[in-house]
Amino acid sequence: MKIGLADAVAAVREEITEAVDRGEGQDLVFALGPVELEFEVVLQADAKAKAGFRAWVVSADAEAGVSRGRTHRVAFTLTPKRADAADLLVNGAPDRAPGPGDVSDRIQD
Repeated sequence: MKIGLADAVAAVREEITEAVDRGEGQDLVFALGPVELEFEVVLQADAKAKAGFRAWVVSADAEAGVSRGRTHRVAFTLTPKRADAADLLVNGAPDRAPGPGDVSDRIQD
């Protein structure tokens, strides 16, 4: 399975947005600090890409078929902000049970 680097970052953005949405109206808030991401990627030629290549994140199921010498480690830090440049706050209720709650609808095979 090929996962574009932009898609991987978009998935992190969606999860952070979901955490913010779930915490709306709660008493306890967290300021979201820097988010450090690290991926193993494979660079492949792509005529449609501006730079002539695309970076694909190596997923766990594809890792066995990709030579270690052909993968590259990419690490970067993002500091999430709201569109108006305000800090992003993740809220949580102090009386909420520990853990993520029921996540059965979010687990993918």
